[in-house]
Amino acid sequence: MKVKVNQLDGLTNREFLAIAKERVRVFVVEQTCYYQEIDDEDATAYHLRLFDDQDHLVGYTRMMDEGTYATFGRVLVPKAKRGNGYGRVLVQTTIEKTKQLFPGKSIIIEAQNYLCDFYASFGFQTISEVFLLDGIPHVKMQLDGEVKNENGD
Repeated sequence: MKVKVNQLDGLTNREFLAIAKERVRVFVVEQTCYYQEIDDEDATAYHLRLFDDQDHLVGYTRMMDEGTYATFGRVLVPKAKRGNGYGRVLVQTTIEKTKQLFPGKSIIIEAQNYLCDFYASFGFQTISEVFLLDGIPHVKMQLDGEVKNENGD
């Protein structure tokens, strides 16, 4: 596996085009969810790409600093690559990179509700009720062992 992490300025036009096409393919077309998929967060996010030994994209996420916590989202494995364990490698790698990029910050994500058990297997705990995000049920989840109070203790 090869991992590449870049901010937008470190990506070529073609690299970002490939990311955008795959994100739209998964989150807009496949999930039939019509929303502004490419957004202003892309300008400051860290874009993580996971490649197999043949240099095929097998996973993508974007990681962001939200001030008091860090987050990641747009977690995807291309349809043709699913069922090979890439999702687990992708999330584990994303957690590690998020901790490196934003040391000492809690990691809070907005997970699609049906993926709660998947994220819980990495130590995430649900910290909200189910809510709709772009018409899809989501929950907020925080990485176990990272919970801090308002004073950061």
